[in-house]
Amino acid sequence: MGYSQLLAYTAAKVPNTTHNRAADALAAEPLDRDMPQASATSLDAASTDAASTDAMLDRCQRAAFGYFLRHRNPANGLYADTSRAGSPISIAVVGFALSAYPVAVERGWISRAEAVEHCTAALRFFRDSNQDGSPESTGYKGFYFHFLDQDAGTRVWRCELSMIDTALLIVGALMAARYFDADTPAEADLRMIADQLYRRIDWRWSQNGGDTIMQGWKPECGFLHYGWEGYSEAIVLYVLALGSPTHPIGEDCYRAWTRTYQWENLYGHGFLYAGPLFIHQFSHAWIDLRGIRDRFMREKQCDYFENSRRAVHVQRAYACINPRGHAGYDEDCWGLSACEGPSDEIRSVDAEPRHLFGYAARGVPYGPDDGTLSPPAVLACMPFEPGLTLRAIGTMCRRHPEIVHEHGFTSGFNADLRGADGKVWVSPGLFGLDQGIIVLMLENHRSGLPWALMRGCRPIVDGLRRAGFDGGWLDATARDAGGT
Repeated sequence: MGYSQLLAYTAAKVPNTTHNRAADALAAEPLDRDMPQASATSLDAASTDAASTDAMLDRCQRAAFGYFLRHRNPANGLYADTSRAGSPISIAVVGFALSAYPVAVERGWISRAEAVEHCTAALRFFRDSNQDGSPESTGYKGFYFHFLDQDAGTRVWRCELSMIDTALLIVGALMAARYFDADTPAEADLRMIADQLYRRIDWRWSQNGGDTIMQGWKPECGFLHYGWEGYSEAIVLYVLALGSPTHPIGEDCYRAWTRTYQWENLYGHGFLYAGPLFIHQFSHAWIDLRGIRDRFMREKQCDYFENSRRAVHVQRAYACINPRGHAGYDEDCWGLSACEGPSDEIRSVDAEPRHLFGYAARGVPYGPDDGTLSPPAVLACMPFEPGLTLRAIGTMCRRHPEIVHEHGFTSGFNADLRGADGKVWVSPGLFGLDQGIIVLMLENHRSGLPWALMRGCRPIVDGLRRAGFDGGWLDATARDAGGT
């Protein structure tokens, strides 16, 4: 049975309180011809829902991991931002790749030795790269420029030295170091380099004397004029900065950030507001935020994991209301997030002019919203609401099989725009961030491996405690270590 058929089957098997129609089987090419196919799972009467769902998720994950094998530059070990020819390196995508290798080894998709080789090559590049902060360098003060030339590994597009993208790179390095723990020269070298990269980051410098961490810095003009304020994917950034053994920020910096939070009640759900789905997912890829709370969440009698679950319901409610009248939005077709949509221009859709945003962080309920939805962002909701996620991704594939590329899910699709063949607009090519979040969040749902690894990561534990988190596994970690 084809990949989209598995999705449709799973969607049909998940109870729907409003409707429970059988999904039509969709013919589709395998997601990844370059990788060995996962063993077939029979969907006959003897097959269980759990087994067929797990087989489908395994197929999704394996295809997503294939991105990192196809779009790795073997000369420097770095990974392209997108699958398009000439795409630069994204340091955040490198972080997701480093995090994906432990999953791939556990699942048997790649040998341990090859995974160590790939991870170490990337880490060595960053260790040895030019850190003088010049316009032609790779980084400064332990941070790295957001995008790098695919071959030279130096800054492109006059982009910023990115604090959040550096954090995503480093947390990936730390996860690889946690997993590859064997007493061998190769794995010891990997761990040593990851530690070196983390220790040399000057997190205090990134505050520029202010209350919160700045978003970026450029050699031409210095720090950008805005910091990391308002709830965002930056939990992992602040936790790493707090947990640093060399240049940590103060606890007051984290408190200053949380003072900029915005709690709202939307569609009957009280939650810490952030419009795009990826904000509710990225830090969760590595940090197990179930049952642990900082001061802000203690006051709200909530936690960040529950907050992300509520964000799913806010997304669904918005899609049902569909205030801008986009095609196809409903309780099983939602998912506004950072993704690629139709390019920036004015078009007429149903005789109504609408602005199209290209690549943008779409969100609810305040927008932007041009009718573009992100299948990877929906699939990455599996740890929070698996039933609703399976229904939604199955519905999307049944209605629009073109969203499944040969090698994975498209970044975004827009049902307002259709070609002469009736197919909806889909983003050409694949994005590394999309594929990375699929690998990690599906693994957290299936086995919890990333969370388990990082619960034993000293910088993560120290950073969470300094941020004021307690409860759950964090308290148990303290007891096991003989703490209070």
